Amino acid sequence: MRNVQLAVLAITGLVVLAGCKEKKQSQDIIAPRLEVKKPSAPIRMQTYSDQRSVQWLGKEYKIEVKRTPDDSLRLVKDETGQQFVDNRIALIVRRTDGSIAIQKTFTKAAFENYIDASYRKQGILEGLVFDKVDDQQLVFAASVCLPQTDEYIPLEVRINNFGNVIIKRDSEMDTYGDAVEAEAGDDEV
Repeated sequence: MRNVQLAVLAITGLVVLAGCKEKKQSQDIIAPRLEVKKPSAPIRMQTYSDQRSVQWLGKEYKIEVKRTPDDSLRLVKDETGQQFVDNRIALIVRRTDGSIAIQKTFTKAAFENYIDASYRKQGILEGLVFDKVDDQQLVFAASVCLPQTDEYIPLEVRINNFGNVIIKRDSEMDTYGDAVEAEAGDDEV
């Protein structure tokens, strides 16, 4: 009987030792599958409006700037295929009696000579903001951006008292040499 007890003890010891043996580890890494987000309906920026009074040519004028998404403009796509609605910006300069001194409408097309090909294809007109009066001209900062990024091309828009528009790339960001300038006197730029 002692042999039986020794045999049971020996088998129990082997089972315990076998259980303590290190398990073989797999070198495979299992990662969840990335799902590409499908583009949603075209994204639109919010409508924006700003009004301010300025002293210009010795008189007070009221400047109104209004940005609205415009479905009649060509949609823009980013690298994922997401579409964005481009914007139209209306600028009205009024005299104190309420009459209109200058009225212009801007789309990205007005700035195409001043932006890179990638911004022509994938950029939208982001904004137009009054900056200052300089050399008897109203000076505005404008930008064409890649939607939902911090990337944009800064532009300067100058308007004289005849309504002529001069556009150039902002000189602080100009890495292509001298800024290109153009004049336009019609209502849509």
